[in-house]
This record gives sequence, structure tokens and C-alpha cells, in this order.
Amino acid sequence: MTDQAIAVDPDVYSNDVNTYPDDWQSETTSIGSSIYRGFLENGRRYQSLRNEEYMVPSDDQMFETYEAGHLVTIILDSERENPLFRSPIGDDPKHILDLGTGKGVWAIDVADMFPNATVRGVDLFPPPVSWLPPNCVLEVDDALQSWTWREPFDLIYMRIMTGAFNDKEWDQVYKQCYDNLRPGGWIEQVEASPVIECDDGSVPKDSILNTWGPNTRESAIKSGRDLDAIDHMKESIRTAGFVDIHEQEYKWPIGPWPRDKKYKEAGTVNFQHWLSGMEGWCMWLLTKFGSPAPWTKEEVLVYVAKLRKEIKIPRYHTYQRARRVWARKPLPEDSSAKEKEIKKE
Repeated sequence: MTDQAIAVDPDVYSNDVNTYPDDWQSETTSIGSSIYRGFLENGRRYQSLRNEEYMVPSDDQMFETYEAGHLVTIILDSERENPLFRSPIGDDPKHILDLGTGKGVWAIDVADMFPNATVRGVDLFPPPVSWLPPNCVLEVDDALQSWTWREPFDLIYMRIMTGAFNDKEWDQVYKQCYDNLRPGGWIEQVEASPVIECDDGSVPKDSILNTWGPNTRESAIKSGRDLDAIDHMKESIRTAGFVDIHEQEYKWPIGPWPRDKKYKEAGTVNFQHWLSGMEGWCMWLLTKFGSPAPWTKEEVLVYVAKLRKEIKIPRYHTYQRARRVWARKPLPEDSSAKEKEIKKE
């Protein structure tokens, strides 16, 4: 499905219109310890719980970005009865974990869906929410530390965690997930590629948009992390011991240029996702690990301004790849069946 180009809506723009108008933008905009204050750098607020620098800010602008990214995933699975996740956990789960909860919107929605379940959302910075369902708990914690929850989970969910961990830390996180799921429980992860792509050649080769992926990916590798979780997570989940692995690939349009209504709506929201997110996605990377030398804050701001200007051009039919993977922790009978198969051979 994802190898097919998204059909362009010819009515989105005319020859005398060069950028998307503001009407296309999504309406996603809507404690006193040092952990809650975080620390400021280059005009952005970052978490201070983990004893190392973190790639992405934890401030109002980034929480807006998280919410827009969540909406994109919902829209592109909107034809499903349950667009929040694919894992077949049944109608009566007891314990669900949203790892890297961000603003907490997924955890809140799932808590509303399963009022008899306890849904926990965990992140390094407290999300800005004023009300929660009684069965939803949002916690500030580091997934790389020992997990202290007593009850095993039916589902552990992650999304847009690219760049959160290095390879060794990812292995640790997947092991923690495996160890803290009940037998037969599910892990599910949604990631998006940082690379801006185009199928129809509408983006010129000399466009600054084509520099975004290489610049951010090279800087991330220099930082000890990479931005390729989308391409590695399936095999990493398999290596951690999970079985019954499924995946779904997507194209997330950037802008309302598609003809199809669902893709147009997703592109409209993803357009805002990128406008609000680009500065936060690259500020730490480029000022710490940019090439040929670390960039200044001012250089990053100029770069992002140029990117925003071009990403608004409606004749550029841009998108990013995304992927969803869900898999099951084996049941005891899975091992028994495998042993019988080996003996038979």
C-alpha cells in the first residue's frame, strides 16, 4: 500500500498562491521542584530528571507538537473502530502503560475507553494537564531506571520516541517491556522517519528541505543516538523475545495537498506538527553536534525559518514515512509447542 503515491488535489493551490494560508493550520494549540522547572537552553526548556542532556525540549511548544503527532496517527487509522492501537488485548485489560506519554492524550483516551483498567503514562517531564480520568495516572520517571510497578501490563505502548535512547538503551527498554508484560501481553510502537520525502519530483533537488534529513541524522549519530528507530524497531522487538509480530506502514503527508479526504486531514495536522516541532527537533542536535562545527542558536533559527518557508509551498508534495509494530510476549504453551516441533525434527 505505501509504495503507491498519494494522489494530489489540484484545487489546493492556484498559480498565484505560493504558500498555504493560516487557515490550513491545525487548531492543536489550544509543583515547584527543579524537575518541574527543567532547565533552559537556547530559549527552550528541557527535562532535568535524567542526568544527561536530552534531544527534545519539554515545553509548551513541544507538548503542542506531541498532540499534533498523536492526532496524525488517529486520523490515519480513523476507519478502524479503535484508532488508538492495534494490539488485540481484548475488552477487559487490567493494566496499560504509555511509555513516553508526552502530553498524556493517548493515556487519557485509553483510560476513557477502558474505565476498569489502570492506565499509566510515564515521561521525564510532567505533562500540562489539569484533569485526568480516575483510572489514569501520569508519572514522572525514567524508563532506563528499574521499573517498580507490581502488576504486569496487558499492553505497553510507545510512539514518536525516535532519538530518545542509544542502541544499548533501546535494548534495555525492550527487555524492561518484555519483563513487565504478562504472558500473552502486547508491545506496540509507532515511529516516524525524520526524512522529508517526495514521490513526484515536485520538490527541487536544491530545496533546503532535502538537507533536513541528512543534517539531523548525521548530528544524531554524532551524539551517540540515531533517528532510525522506524527501521530497527521490528527486529529489536523480535530480538527481545516477542512473537506474533505485525507491522503497518504509512505515509504521513505534510500539508493538505492530497486529494483523498483522510490524507488531506492528516496532512493538515502534520503540517502544524512540523511547523511547531522543527525548531525543537533540531536545536539541541545542531548546536551540539552540527557539521562541520556546532551551529549557533541564531544559525538554527535562520535554518528553521527557511525550512518553514519552503514546507509551506503547496506545490511541494512532501511526506514522511511512518510505521507501527505490535507484537506479543509468548505464552507458556508457545514454548511447549516449539519444543515439540524441535523434538519432531
